[in-house]
Amino acid sequence: MVDTHTSSAGAERAFVLGIDGVPWDLIRKWIEVGELPHFETLFEDGAVGPLESTVPPMTPTAWPSIATGVWPDKHGIYGFQRLESDHTQRMNTSEDLRQPPLWQQLSPAVVGNVPMTYPAGDVDGRMVAGMVSPQMAEGFTHPPEFADEIREEIPDYKIGLNWYDYHGNETAFKSDLASLVAARRKLMNRLMDIEDWQLFFFVYTAPDRLQHLIWDEKVILEHYKQLDDILGDVIEYVSGRNANLFVVSDHGFGPVSTLVHLNAVLANGGYLARKRQDGTRSSLARLGITKSNVLETLKRFGVDNGRFVNSLPKPLVDRIAERVPGDHGLYDVDFSETVAFAHGPSYIYVNDSNRFGHGIVPPEDVPELKRELASLFSDLTDPETGEEVVTVSDGDDLFPTDTASPDLVVVGNDGYEEKTNVTDSVFSAAETEMAGHRSRGVFFAWGPNVKDCDPVADLSVVDVAPTVLHSIGEPIPENVDGAVQNELLETSRDLAVRSVEVRQNANETTDTQRDDDFDGVEERLRGLGYME
Repeated sequence: MVDTHTSSAGAERAFVLGIDGVPWDLIRKWIEVGELPHFETLFEDGAVGPLESTVPPMTPTAWPSIATGVWPDKHGIYGFQRLESDHTQRMNTSEDLRQPPLWQQLSPAVVGNVPMTYPAGDVDGRMVAGMVSPQMAEGFTHPPEFADEIREEIPDYKIGLNWYDYHGNETAFKSDLASLVAARRKLMNRLMDIEDWQLFFFVYTAPDRLQHLIWDEKVILEHYKQLDDILGDVIEYVSGRNANLFVVSDHGFGPVSTLVHLNAVLANGGYLARKRQDGTRSSLARLGITKSNVLETLKRFGVDNGRFVNSLPKPLVDRIAERVPGDHGLYDVDFSETVAFAHGPSYIYVNDSNRFGHGIVPPEDVPELKRELASLFSDLTDPETGEEVVTVSDGDDLFPTDTASPDLVVVGNDGYEEKTNVTDSVFSAAETEMAGHRSRGVFFAWGPNVKDCDPVADLSVVDVAPTVLHSIGEPIPENVDGAVQNELLETSRDLAVRSVEVRQNANETTDTQRDDDFDGVEERLRGLGYME
């Protein structure tokens, strides 16, 4: 076992190891029965506890909250895609992040595979962008030439793996996922060759991918053993470098049996109108041509959907998506007759005439309408069990500093997952998705400035950044939402606070530049119905 307190001096460096989607209850169970010895080291000799995620518990909101110490209303990222005033959507990028992350506060920094860091840059050190990088080209690394080194030294490196492509072929999925993790580990080891860093921040997203498709504890445990082995390397690496180690997950996970279609709830209540099947849409509908079966047909003929969509200009994709009938939460909604709609997938927006160019609800009517909608969703029950299926929160309560925040946030209760496509039925079986996100992730801290203490309660994702900073004697931003968790730190350093520059209009990238960057990424696929 490695000595947890190798230096009498306070630690001057921090290593953050991210593991996407690891639930507290599951990993604690396996630690307690001795299945994960390196996690057990952190459990026995450090500080641990469940880590509460954002609401909703989503990768694109939680990782920025971990990295900045603030909630989405301050850092500006509510999801993979940003809803625009013309009822379209665009991909969020690192340029949309308003609050400076840890790697802009600690220098030099090594950052690898952290979601929402594309395009890489604005860092003193080395960065390899993670989800949602469109390709291993411009913007994938900083400095840019490091991408060539990765391609040469790790030729099988991939940005990600689409678990939904493997439904019905779990054997191939497990094999490809293992290859993905192996390549990711090679990248981490390559970055570990860099000795000059104050922050090392690296994320493994594979647990999330695995658990969405396969919720089988034997399979999951085998994967966690891989992660435990990786953790062993990291413990050995940081123990001789006077660094504190933090291991965190952005959210937890749990089984899903039923999907709840929020836009169907709104349509049934008379709040949302679908586009009429007239003109081209009517003709295609009569012929049985929809977004989903067009792409299914292409798939049967061996045409890769992603490459097919990638080969088309975005304006053409948008026009096709608007005219081919389907159940898309934006393309197939008639906003001229819609009072409220879901997006994101948990957010409910009133079609406010002040907020949206085609909005129809006067601003003075919004508060009462929000109350109606909150009651509509709160009263929603499973017709088979009578159980309440969602939890409803007011966007103003969750995101008080942002006047453009979602009006309501609707999150599925355990066993239920919210979706936004416009279906005929409110409920459907979760056929391809075996599990989904939960609120409780994991937090482990270990190192020279970390106490050996009982599990810590009431930790949240916004506590990570200020605690990391204070643990190595660095000041924390004055506007953080999280708190320094002093009860888990062994340090006599006084808490220092500093002001930081917050970007008000974070992203000035033109639409044309963004379209060029994101050819082939999720929004194209969603537009054609390939993804919800």
